[in-house]
Amino acid sequence: MSDYDDLMDGAEEGGARTAGRSGGRGRPMRHAGRRRVCPFCVEKVDRVEYKDADLLRRFINEEGKIRPRRQTNVCAKHQRSLAVAVKRARHLALLPYTGLHEQESRA
Repeated sequence: MSDYDDLMDGAEEGGARTAGRSGGRGRPMRHAGRRRVCPFCVEKVDRVEYKDADLLRRFINEEGKIRPRRQTNVCAKHQRSLAVAVKRARHLALLPYTGLHEQESRA
């Protein structure tokens, strides 16, 4: 039998290639690393305030877009309230809608 046949026999028996803890395609899993913690949960914040523009600037990128959860380590609950707070701050002109305003003022 060839190596291909051996792999296919294992796949029919319940997935010899995927048995155990692996990354999917027969690769071993990497270390788990540190658990990400929401900065708002650590400080026990109920709602993100739209008036704190300095805090909100940390969560928008240079283009003025709200940064995603995977970049900011914010939980889903606080990401929703963060998005509402950023939108309210934009409406009151505490934050820019785009990053073009900052570029024009520098030139």
